[in-house]
Amino acid sequence: MNMAARSTVSFIIPVRDDARRLRRCLESIARNLYPHDLVQVIVVDNGSQDDSPQVARRAGALLLSAAGRVAELRNIGARAATGDLLAFVDADHEIDPGWIRGAVHALSDRAVAAVGAPYTLPPDANWVQRRYHTFRPHLQQPRDVDWLGSGNLVVRRDAFATLGGFDASLETCEDVDFCNRLRSAGYRLVANPELRSVHFGDPSTLRALFFGELWRGRDNLRVTFRGPRTLRHFRSAIISMINLAVLAGGVGALAFGLWRVASLCAAIPIGLAALRALAMSRRDAHPGIASVMQSLAVALTYDLARACALLAGGTHASRRSSEHRLDVTANSRS
Repeated sequence: MNMAARSTVSFIIPVRDDARRLRRCLESIARNLYPHDLVQVIVVDNGSQDDSPQVARRAGALLLSAAGRVAELRNIGARAATGDLLAFVDADHEIDPGWIRGAVHALSDRAVAAVGAPYTLPPDANWVQRRYHTFRPHLQQPRDVDWLGSGNLVVRRDAFATLGGFDASLETCEDVDFCNRLRSAGYRLVANPELRSVHFGDPSTLRALFFGELWRGRDNLRVTFRGPRTLRHFRSAIISMINLAVLAGGVGALAFGLWRVASLCAAIPIGLAALRALAMSRRDAHPGIASVMQSLAVALTYDLARACALLAGGTHASRRSSEHRLDVTANSRS
């Protein structure tokens, strides 16, 4: 085995009340085709009231208890890690057996600081999840990217330390901020399909999507204005600001009985969402009228939530509450 293949890998998994999905995640790590003596697994538990700590212990993971934002939980795990590579995987993910080998090989290039891949859908995904998934690029081969999601991310330990880890003051968008800082420091980020990871946490209803993006979008502007000053980088924030402005204008117009103005204000976010829906449909494996309408519903919900997040960002608790209601309903029907 060459030196790159002897790299040690520390998995860092934040969790709170997610025992069932954590078990599946840990089992997928254990199935990886990589020497187990070179793999460390750290679970950082944020006050779980379910069996998450017991699941971690039974799997042989190092269990840490901490409270705080997910960025801080990941930093705490990184400080306890002994590996050359830090693998940040969320509890609601299941990774492929060749995942570690793919990461180690990609990071053997010293110019590359981080590697990951867009999340993959579970086989039983519903229409909301399938349409939401079309936001993500379809990866056929490794390529340089601007951003990698922190739920499926491997970073060289030295690069992570140089940057001081994730910004723990951020509630969300900490991965966008971290990737921006990596690129500003001259590092490359690579998306590699060998790091396939099935994500079981995508929203399954429009309600869950709205509350999820209301939370995820809360630090969008803050991170955007830190990053590169390019139109591409500002595009998401600009759309959200336009939508917020016209929504406010529409409410004001309704208050004064200006129905035509209100209709025009309503047409703008619908039009912007329609453009997004068309782009989503181009990534759809089976495009059609039904899928376009579904994409429009998902795109409009997403855009409205991101606009509202600029004014009053949601909380992680409200996001989890919307997901919990879905789990209870599903369990009652099973």
